[in-house]
Amino acid sequence: MSNEQPNNPLHGVKLADILEYLEHEYGWEALARRIQIRCFMYDPSIKSSLKFLRRTPWARKKVEELYLYTIDLHRSNLK
Repeated sequence: MSNEQPNNPLHGVKLADILEYLEHEYGWEALARRIQIRCFMYDPSIKSSLKFLRRTPWARKKVEELYLYTIDLHRSNLK
């Protein structure tokens, strides 16, 4: 049996890469407006955000959903 997950768009994408992409795309201030979590609002950093998101499934889910939305938006703009 194969470990591939062809229907999972997040398969093989690291949380750190997702967070770096979103921070580059939106910046911390805009991220904090979109997803109101403390690690984005007060003294944000990749390291502190990763620590929080790895321990908080509901917040991680919101970050992953924003990432998927953003890459879909970029793909549709390229067409």
